[in-house]
This record gives sequence, structure tokens and C-alpha cells, in this order.
Amino acid sequence: QVQLRESGGGLVRPGDSLRLSCSASPTSSGRTLEGFAVGWFRQTPGSEREFVAVISWPGTRTKYANSVKGRFTISRDNLKYTADLQMNNLKSEDTAVYSCAVSTLQSPPPVRPDEFNYWGQGTQVTVSS
Repeated sequence: QVQLRESGGGLVRPGDSLRLSCSASPTSSGRTLEGFAVGWFRQTPGSEREFVAVISWPGTRTKYANSVKGRFTISRDNLKYTADLQMNNLKSEDTAVYSCAVSTLQSPPPVRPDEFNYWGQGTQVTVSS
């Protein structure tokens, strides 16, 4: 089991930036983010969970949804067991609950929710003027 926690959400204006962070707490089995691909998803009420970005282990491959390509950047720090999502030029349509998740799949990078094994609780991002 891997325990994930997101942080960094909040209320911002269109065009602003936010940085989300996904951290993993070592469990009694000692598992962290090591060996896992880390993905970010988002969801709005009444909608399906939407893929945003994924980064492989140890971080050599990334993949983005077309809607965020060029604005969002996913990265990971393998010493701190964290994975961040830098979000620039935010738009109102980026408003959602953002969740991180980990997957044992690496190649090709997983993008479907059912390809991920563990999930965090999510953090709210609201983009509004």
C-alpha cells in the first residue's frame, strides 16, 4: 500500500500559476513512490475522472493531455518521494479536484484511471475571476 497526499490547491485567477505536490508516506511495508509511475487526474462534479499528466519511474518519460500541453509540467523528486504538477496560464476550465495516483505500469505510460493502483484524496483547484 502507498499513502498519497496532494497539496497546493487553491483559488486563483485566470492566467495565474499553481504548483501541486503529491507526496508519499512510507507505509509499514516501506513502499514510497519508488518504482511507480505517477499520474495526475482531475474531476468535476458529474464528470468522469480526466487524465492530466503522467511521469514514469524514474522520470524519463512524461505524457500530457492535449488540453494542458504547453501549460502544465509534471516532475518528480525521487529523493523526497514527491511528484509535482506545475500549472501555468490557468483557465477557468482547469477548475476541478486534482488527484495524484501511482501505477506499476511504465511503458507505455498509463493514462486510464483503471491502470493506477493507489490514489490520493485530491485537492481543489478553482480558477475564477
